[in-house]
Amino acid sequence: MAIGMRVDGWLPGWLKRGVLSDHLILWLSVAYVLGMAPWATGFVSVSNAQTILAYLLPVLVVSVGLTLVLIIGGIDLSVTSIIALASVLGAKVMSGEDGWMAGNALAVPVGVLVMLAVGLGLGAVNGFTVAVCRIPAFIATLTTMMFVSGFAIWVTLSRKIGGLPAGFVMLGQNLWVATVMAVAVTWLAHGFLSRTLYGRWFYAVGQNARAALVSGVPVGRVTFWTYVASGGFAGLSAILFTAGLETGNPEMARDNLLDVVGAVVIGGTSLYGGRGRVLGTVFGVLFLALVDNSLNLVGLTFYTITMVKGGVILGAALLDTARTRILARTG
Repeated sequence: MAIGMRVDGWLPGWLKRGVLSDHLILWLSVAYVLGMAPWATGFVSVSNAQTILAYLLPVLVVSVGLTLVLIIGGIDLSVTSIIALASVLGAKVMSGEDGWMAGNALAVPVGVLVMLAVGLGLGAVNGFTVAVCRIPAFIATLTTMMFVSGFAIWVTLSRKIGGLPAGFVMLGQNLWVATVMAVAVTWLAHGFLSRTLYGRWFYAVGQNARAALVSGVPVGRVTFWTYVASGGFAGLSAILFTAGLETGNPEMARDNLLDVVGAVVIGGTSLYGGRGRVLGTVFGVLFLALVDNSLNLVGLTFYTITMVKGGVILGAALLDTARTRILARTG
């Protein structure tokens, strides 16, 4: 700690302002595009922008939910497993091959409701174990992740489910529709955090739960509903993922947990709780999507890209530590 404090002391003022800027990651994204454009063929093109957007939207939705959890000082490791289970159960309802409601005009709306219900229900399970049973969030959500992942594979016998109705597939493959859905829920979350009393409670719980409780904040209720919201966002993300890929997959989004957690942290949401913005998460998701896309274009392997993204996320964690110390010193 003493070393970190001395480092903060000799940082020039302009660098401190940059570290604390809400738009730091946006400017880094612009600089990254300019720097990689000559090396990644096709990186700056309309078709590639559409590819990035299609990847970005479902990741953004689930990342917004995780932002809420981190703000209250929690963690939710189960979000990608919730996406997988919601994907396969929704697909089992809608599939035209052997779905439970195959050929029924209500198959799509029921399938969508099932996906959302799975997300909200599992979020409620997480919220109950953390807020009521007082199990540490890491253990509670890790347990949910393991059970739900296994159940998704068991219920499908590890097989993907195809034959989804065109009306459902349109939700993910029509970029206008998918963008409107993602932007709408992101805007609602932003307004909730910045303009409502309940949103202020989130920050109070994350900064000091004991002090918030003494001040009259219903800490248990806030914690429970935060995890419910996180599960709901995961359910909506499952809709976008499943529709975009035209299949229900028991391993859906399995490799995206790193991207989700990383994007939220890169966007400035503190791992210590009490600080974060939805707009920052948008920038974080954009930055990681640009990194992932550009490194694929230059031909790096999946494992190399994962290593690079791990380094980027480590840098974001160090930046978060620097921000916390600077804010502590400046009051």
